[in-house]
Amino acid sequence: MREADVPAQQSQAQEDPRLPAPDADQGRSGGAPGSTSPRPRAPVGLIWRVRDHATFRALSGAAVRRRGPVAVRFLPGDDPGRPPAVAFAVTRSVGDAPDRNRVRRRLRAAVRNHAAELAPGAYLVSAGRAALAMSFAEVSAIVSSLLRSVAEPRR
Repeated sequence: MREADVPAQQSQAQEDPRLPAPDADQGRSGGAPGSTSPRPRAPVGLIWRVRDHATFRALSGAAVRRRGPVAVRFLPGDDPGRPPAVAFAVTRSVGDAPDRNRVRRRLRAAVRNHAAELAPGAYLVSAGRAALAMSFAEVSAIVSSLLRSVAEPRR
């Protein structure tokens, strides 16, 4: 077949292109009004992150409270108006990255659920491999009891 034998005009079986009406609102797409952005929302400010090396060094020397595979270290804060700061430590001995992330998410959610029990200061929450086999309710109960006991002076 040669080019001369192919028709240059398109058939009429195609739909007309969809074009907006000339008086349509050109401001927004058809999504929900005030739709959210793809970025995560800013934290409310109930709990902060531990970010500086000095606090991590001080936490490494703090007393450890342990129940099962979960451990918490605590440094009392000197500013009562400042929210508590929390860091999470899940080592490679727990498992591969998905396992470590699962444990870290459980710890983070458990601390968030018990934010009212946090005294001002810095916390380091860690967990061992056995935390993988535990349910979230079990991890949350352990974290709650540790958070209550860690701010109390040892007897």
